[in-house]
Amino acid sequence: MSDASKLLAWDDFRLIKAIAETRTLPAAATALGLNHSTVFRRLGQIEAALGLKLFERHRSGYVATPAGEEMAQLAARLDDDISAFAIRLAGQEIKPAGELRVTTNDTLLVDLLTPVFAGFLAQCPDIRLDVLLSNQALNLSKRDADVAIRATDNPPETLVGRRAARIAWALYGRASYFPHAGDIAIETLWARNWVSLGDQFAGLRAVRYLASHVAPERIVYRVNTVLGLAEAVEAGIGIGFAPCFIADRRPGLVRLAAPDPGFSADLWLLTHPDLRHSPRVRLFLDFVATELGRMKPLIEGERASGAQLGQE
Repeated sequence: MSDASKLLAWDDFRLIKAIAETRTLPAAATALGLNHSTVFRRLGQIEAALGLKLFERHRSGYVATPAGEEMAQLAARLDDDISAFAIRLAGQEIKPAGELRVTTNDTLLVDLLTPVFAGFLAQCPDIRLDVLLSNQALNLSKRDADVAIRATDNPPETLVGRRAARIAWALYGRASYFPHAGDIAIETLWARNWVSLGDQFAGLRAVRYLASHVAPERIVYRVNTVLGLAEAVEAGIGIGFAPCFIADRRPGLVRLAAPDPGFSADLWLLTHPDLRHSPRVRLFLDFVATELGRMKPLIEGERASGAQLGQE
């Protein structure tokens, strides 16, 4: 057993971990970038070298034996240690150069961040940006991304960063349908057709407010992207709440009520603690924070508007 264990390499541990997590050889092969036959053959070699069965084969898939489970857990710990080491090394870099992975969502990227990123790359030609679009929180501890730009009032405690602005939301309609928007009484709008975000955005205050005030049959259109919501309102499908930095720049939209502070969310620039002193991360965060600071009036909806929409 001791002599056989010396034959094990880190890739063997990764293979056992992948099989334990996916419970099928094809899925493990996909995760590792290998083909099915290679994974099958290597698993047999590892079990033969150890003289132990690492998995029981069932109809439901591959189930780890105690030895297999222990090996998979060790691989997970090693993976965490390697990721932490890589982050510490990245935090010690001297020259602001190389790849920087940034995660954000499509709404922030399209309507706010792309010109900011263009300016950063023009100023720092030795840095390359790899932008990952996701509404889910990626694991910065695993280096899924180096920086996260998120709209949230509850940033993860494991990350550090700065609040760049507060994103305002207001009620909008198609401009041609509301030539005298400032004179509209909010209570007269509940019977109109409405546009809303889908159930996956149920945590947003604007979505919850709409669900509690508008009859379900009056919500005629739901969409799972904020960009699509603004498009739908501009097309005249219905009225709806949208971020001011998107809607205020669309000439086809008009505010029907002032931004409600209760619907706002903080815009955060976040990174892993071990990366905050990395030159490229620090330079990027400083640049983006400065540019977003210039755009604060737009982001925070600072302009003349109609009647205030009250919370109940």
